[in-house]
Amino acid sequence: MRPIDNFEYPAELKPVFEKAKKLEWITVAYLLSTAAVVYLTMGNSQAMKTAWFEDMLSLTPSLSFLIASRVFHKKPNKDFPYGYHRVVSIAYLCSAVALFAVGAFLIFDSTATLIKQEHPTIGIKVIFGQEVWLGYLMIAAMLYGTFPAMILGRMKLPLAKKLHEKNLYTDAEMNKADWMTASAAILGVLGIGLGWWWADAVAALVIAFDILKDGYSNLKQAVFDLMDEQPKTVDDQKTDPLLHQVQAILKHQPWIQKFSFRMREEGHIYLGEAYVVPSEETGLVARLEQLSEELENLHWRIQEIVIMPVRDLPDEPGAGGGLV
Repeated sequence: MRPIDNFEYPAELKPVFEKAKKLEWITVAYLLSTAAVVYLTMGNSQAMKTAWFEDMLSLTPSLSFLIASRVFHKKPNKDFPYGYHRVVSIAYLCSAVALFAVGAFLIFDSTATLIKQEHPTIGIKVIFGQEVWLGYLMIAAMLYGTFPAMILGRMKLPLAKKLHEKNLYTDAEMNKADWMTASAAILGVLGIGLGWWWADAVAALVIAFDILKDGYSNLKQAVFDLMDEQPKTVDDQKTDPLLHQVQAILKHQPWIQKFSFRMREEGHIYLGEAYVVPSEETGLVARLEQLSEELENLHWRIQEIVIMPVRDLPDEPGAGGGLV
């Protein structure tokens, strides 16, 4: 068992992490500029107002990631003997709550507009002495909020998978929400221009359900991570195949009769314990140390796994050779 030390990504992933941080700083600057542009052009459009609110909430994942990136690598101490890895899970929770809140707010706001049958209007703005329909400015603002968000989201997805960074993945989902909301706002503005008062709210409502679904999925997983659910993959939230590799190594040890193991997720890393019933006790300490080292060297995410020899295992799930 190696001591838990201050966490560092493997050498090949450090440039990936730095790129992720750079993208997040770009995202923060972009979202602030988008929010400013939308605020100046929103007029009476409901979709534009919700797009502005969504832009402000969209800052949460990026800021959470940047704050967590300055904390999680700190060295363990007396008060935090396991280090500060959990801050990544907390950041993931904040991001998931923000994504869920965007979807919920869009549904509530758009539904209220339809029930009240509010008829938004888009006025005229004088620019350089010329009268310009404000809808054109709204559409231009929304186009600015569409394509860059789409590009940023696509750039973050592969980085999130490589870094096992669920917060970054949620931020990519938030960027998806950004461009979808902007697209809905464009459709809403065009609908108002055609005299369809309901188009504005309906467009936002349709998009809201997809955002809410992603928000709920990520929020549920963030809570489960903090409850020490067995580790899941970043993208599809299925059991991490790395656990099956650990199981295979334990299963092929000729000196182990039975075993069970469990692992939990601490931000980017995994911690766990394995209970083994040895078939012989000769050189047991050396075998345990060698097996622990082999498992910890299997992947950079496995930061620590404690091997405990026992006389027998209870008859329960995992006791014959798998997860507890």
